Amino acid sequence: MSASDSSANWLSVIPPGQFATRQWVLGQAVSVHALDNALKSRKLVALTRGVVARPEWPVSREGALASMNRVLAEPVWLGGLSALAEMGLTHYLEGSSRVHLYSSAARPSWLARLPLDLDLQWHGTARLWDMRQLMAAGSLREQALDKGVWLLASPEQAFLEALLDVPKAMSFEHADNLMQGLSSLSPKRLDALLKACRHVQVKRLFFFFADRYDYPWRRRLSPDDYDLGSGKRHIVAGGMLDSTYLITVPEAFHGQS
Repeated sequence: MSASDSSANWLSVIPPGQFATRQWVLGQAVSVHALDNALKSRKLVALTRGVVARPEWPVSREGALASMNRVLAEPVWLGGLSALAEMGLTHYLEGSSRVHLYSSAARPSWLARLPLDLDLQWHGTARLWDMRQLMAAGSLREQALDKGVWLLASPEQAFLEALLDVPKAMSFEHADNLMQGLSSLSPKRLDALLKACRHVQVKRLFFFFADRYDYPWRRRLSPDDYDLGSGKRHIVAGGMLDSTYLITVPEAFHGQS
């Protein structure tokens, strides 16, 4: 029997309100016998196959994020609209249970089976971010939570992530409304993030909306410093072509950048 098995405190490796995979728990020098006994005695409960938690607390949004950052090899963060809402930078209210998660990791197979009162929306980042450059940008903020951390995207990063959903899941009007509240972004962080961004359409949309408001930070960024690709991008079916960024936009936005 390992030291962890003989200790009455080994269950504390899973903080209340969080979860862990069975594989991760066994990797903490806990034996299969000790883990199975904890489940039989209801000191732990199985949320789904291969995922366990303490029974005394429901898993919160922050607890779910801290848990994933504990058991997965790649960072998982609250980003996009969820991060902007967390920082009070959006007036649009999605369902209060919807949580936008971003990671370069593959979506865990058990995620959709977790019995949580949360609508976890997983966004893979392979098309959007060069992860090495993203991490170097220092744009993920660590939020402490009971023996762990959950990660929150900066407003600069979150807005670029949200733009990936234009126009299918986010309208031009919604994106424009978000930009209205982003008057105090960091040009230094934006520079690093735009260089880390792999998605040409997102970068063109970013500058299109930024030009509409001409905030002080916009004047310190030059589109020529970033790879905006070549050729036209048909974003809106039947839209009008913006001659600056060669993207089709709704008629109501044409000529206003």
